[in-house]
Amino acid sequence: MIGNVRHLVLIGSLALGLAACAAPTANGGGPRPAVDSTPLLSTSYGPVRGQREDGVAIFKGVRYAASTEGYRFQPARAPQPWSAPVDALDYGNDCPQADGGDVPLFTSWANDRPRSEDCLFLNVWTRGLGDGGKRPIMVWLHGGGYLAGSGSSHGYDGVRLANRGDVVVVTINHRLNGFGHLYVAGLSGDAKYADSGNVGMLDIVRALEWVRDNAAAIGGDAGNVTIFGESGGAAKVSTLMGLTPAKGLFHRAIAQSGSMSLAGFEPPLATGIAKDILAASGQPTVEALAAMPMEDFIAAMRKSRTRGGLFQPVVDGRSLPRHAFTPDASPLSRNIPLLVGTNRTEMRLQAGLADPHNFDLSWEELPARLKPFLGGVDAAPIIAGMRQAFPASDASDIFFHVATHRNYRKTAITQAERKSQAGGAPVWMYRLDWATPVDGGKWQSPHALDIAFVFDNVAKSLSMTGSGPEQQKLADLMSDAWIAFARTGNPQTRALPQWPTYDPARRATMIFDVTPRIVDDPDGAERELLATLPEGRGR
Repeated sequence: MIGNVRHLVLIGSLALGLAACAAPTANGGGPRPAVDSTPLLSTSYGPVRGQREDGVAIFKGVRYAASTEGYRFQPARAPQPWSAPVDALDYGNDCPQADGGDVPLFTSWANDRPRSEDCLFLNVWTRGLGDGGKRPIMVWLHGGGYLAGSGSSHGYDGVRLANRGDVVVVTINHRLNGFGHLYVAGLSGDAKYADSGNVGMLDIVRALEWVRDNAAAIGGDAGNVTIFGESGGAAKVSTLMGLTPAKGLFHRAIAQSGSMSLAGFEPPLATGIAKDILAASGQPTVEALAAMPMEDFIAAMRKSRTRGGLFQPVVDGRSLPRHAFTPDASPLSRNIPLLVGTNRTEMRLQAGLADPHNFDLSWEELPARLKPFLGGVDAAPIIAGMRQAFPASDASDIFFHVATHRNYRKTAITQAERKSQAGGAPVWMYRLDWATPVDGGKWQSPHALDIAFVFDNVAKSLSMTGSGPEQQKLADLMSDAWIAFARTGNPQTRALPQWPTYDPARRATMIFDVTPRIVDDPDGAERELLATLPEGRGR
């Protein structure tokens, strides 16, 4: 999850171009690079010209919906079809979002684009165009919570994954923050705003419809689509598993370090947020709020009490009829296999960036530091139990263990439990334990480390992973497992030990390290000590 350090500190989720304004345009990229041949893709809206790299046809900034400018808080519309081929050589605009700080670990991935409400573009990597191939299609949902990010990060480049597994890779942009999730339906009786709390998710549905309608053209199988994402992208994967319009548009799901959307916002809370932002804007009506210039609307969100950092899908009784995984797994995706997991020390990134002193805590400081993550539970017995379970750990290690379990591992385990108990399709669990050597190794296995390995993009991820044979070994293991899952619904590969499905009795978990291994209930100590914590995330 690549991008914005302010959002990373705010919600524990961090994200990680030129698109012309005319509806028929695929994008407004720069000069066409010299290529040995120019691939042409005939989409359902019109033809686009791409480029080739290492035998992979690439199309960037392909329009899947019309501009949302002038239609804020409303579901996206189909674009105006075009007939003459247009260039799809550069990423489209990022969707509107607030500026944030840089994260050194993410430097290799950074690829900020201009921001515009004309931002509904996707990117495709494929080895076959209209060749009758039935390749698995892997649709990536970017991180950044529901606040920030885009599908244009260099870390998401699909060339190596498409080549490695002969799969089709798709990344997308969709509306975020208040542009995608401000629930103004409770403040206006106008039917055009009825879906306002979920239009960002409905953008993803429209992109998945584009994938379905163009699967044959991009050499893929419309009946074998995997949605996968990290951090906020995994939260979106989880939400899609309970989103009615998404049913039938995907067939497998992978949630990496972001099983946060076990529940969305109820309308009363979402309406209160919208009311506060309306007041902060100084505008008299929802119509006036919808007509504000983009940057003024962003400023109003940041001026509000939530500082523009509190958005989730809304259980509106329309597209999202109930919480996706609360109190149990939605029956909507009963037959969808799920691969879910986290990194061993996720919160060394967020909490370490928020306050570097968290790397040097004393035992006396630990209780106060843990308080925001414990939901009112007494810290003393938890610290004592963690010290007994991990006698070699110092106070900072215990802090990061507890914060990671509270904000990531606990929700992933809950999601896997509820999905496995629902039956109908298997669940597999993993944990990434390999530690990056970057910055002397202080980050260990931080949030977002898995992206480099899943996409087999170590060379594009040096600020996060460093380089060496271990890094490529992890990329080989994880990308092949993800490809196997996309192809068959089972992540088993020859290079991995036998990987049992997950159930609450055994809790079999694949530990990804230089030597991968299966461990039953590897988080048992944390899980039992923190079982009484309330559902959800810490602060």
